[in-house]
Amino acid sequence: MTYTTQMNAARKGIVTGAMETVAKKENMPLETLMARMAAGTVAIPANKNHLSLDPEGVGEGLRTKINVNLGISKDCCNLDTEIAKVRAAVAMKAEAIMDLSCFGKTQEFRTRVIAECPAMIGTVPMYDAVGFYDKNIKDLSVDEFFKVVERHAADGVDFATIHAGLNRATAEKIKRQDRLTGIVSRGGSLLYAWMMLNDAENPFYEHFDRLLEICTKYDLTLSLGDGCRPGSINDSTDAAQVEELITLGELTKRAWEQDVQVMIEGPGHMSMDEIAGNMMMEKRLCHGAPFYVLGPIVTDVAPGYDHITSAIGGAIAAANGADFLCYVTPAEHLRLPDLEDMKEGIIATRIAAHAADIAKKIPGARNWDNAMSKARADLDWEKMFSLAMDPEKAKRYRESSKPEFEDSCTMCGKMCAVRNMKRVHEGKDIHLND
Repeated sequence: MTYTTQMNAARKGIVTGAMETVAKKENMPLETLMARMAAGTVAIPANKNHLSLDPEGVGEGLRTKINVNLGISKDCCNLDTEIAKVRAAVAMKAEAIMDLSCFGKTQEFRTRVIAECPAMIGTVPMYDAVGFYDKNIKDLSVDEFFKVVERHAADGVDFATIHAGLNRATAEKIKRQDRLTGIVSRGGSLLYAWMMLNDAENPFYEHFDRLLEICTKYDLTLSLGDGCRPGSINDSTDAAQVEELITLGELTKRAWEQDVQVMIEGPGHMSMDEIAGNMMMEKRLCHGAPFYVLGPIVTDVAPGYDHITSAIGGAIAAANGADFLCYVTPAEHLRLPDLEDMKEGIIATRIAAHAADIAKKIPGARNWDNAMSKARADLDWEKMFSLAMDPEKAKRYRESSKPEFEDSCTMCGKMCAVRNMKRVHEGKDIHLND
């Protein structure tokens, strides 16, 4: 039997190599995985042309995955620097890389990444359209938009962010609403500008079936973008955001009818008390499709620390149903992140994802923590380092401040509770004043 997409295969009962890989990674029965893929609550983004891919699943009952954004811009266009970031991100166990390049030889960078990177690759083709054709946004044609999407799909991109839900009706709401930050989605703002300048409907909404044909041809997963995501906590959960989400739910069902896999992108900036409700609303309105969130960033006043504001929101979001976290770095809102910014963002997001997996009771999630706790109880420093999310930093801190006694640290010394409990249980005396 033949199949067109991973969803199509699951619905036909065909076991693909990607399914076998994901089922093994997640310790999930193949039958369960395939049933959820068939229903759309799990996606395996796996373009037929991404030959180096080590597949991952996103969605119901699976580990929370993380994505790393990078790419070249007009101000920072060193391809080798960005390739080094890709390699570092993969080494740090990021499951996805989004190439957000918006200047210069984007295809050269994109194809280099796809050729060597085992992580899922995502893009926002809209970013590439202006540079690809060297035209002003107003002068781009509908055909040109779709040609760029197909170029990305043919290159092997696994998932593409398409802001198909930002239609004319929602755009009118944006014009009338009193938002502090308007549209902060780069792709969404470009489409909004094209729509207003041409007095036309969003081409990806109007010609959605054409988009689905491309997805089917290459098994490109649609990541339906949130062009109206809030860019400040003041703007969250407003009419434009919710109306777009309703439209995304409608488009999701149309995509599933053609066996096209879908993920839904979500906010944004949002007060902590709104996050759980937003996760429930997305899952309800979008029929349980996997949810991919940026943050949410829970306060707007911490530039330089937005990897922390984002990790707080991401942990809450994932614990309440989000399946995929886009990392945020300390450089958010300030500059293109460098390698160290990227590392800080990855660790913060991995912490959020793992903490959420514990709360979601993902099978085996607590085993890692239990192993670390056992190593701490045993005062087994080497074991602690090997289990640490960032072994290098843990080892560096330990070595930077050596204690008098190896079975303690310079925080507590001989008063270390773990050390003294261990000694008592071993029948040894405790001498604190020697």
